[in-house]
Amino acid sequence: MDMASYLRFLLALVFVLGLIALLVWVVRRFGPAGIALKASGRNRRLAIVEVAPVDARRRLVLVRRDGVEHLLLLGAGNDLLIESGVAAPDKPVLQEPRP
Repeated sequence: MDMASYLRFLLALVFVLGLIALLVWVVRRFGPAGIALKASGRNRRLAIVEVAPVDARRRLVLVRRDGVEHLLLLGAGNDLLIESGVAAPDKPVLQEPRP
């Protein structure tokens, strides 16, 4: 193999690693819910209100269904319902902007 083949291989490897890094950035920036397809033209009954990471493998997810919220702990091989049947607030709670 000559030097041009090694250079072509190296450039292809850098390109693929760059694509993987771009995909990771997009998923972290917008989250899985931001990538999911949105239902249009009808009232949505199910929504993810908030997601909070607990550690590297687990996260707390607040899900709203028909005006009732449910708190779930997802990850680490098992899922757990923490709290169910919490009435959703009428007005959305405003969050402070992140620094």
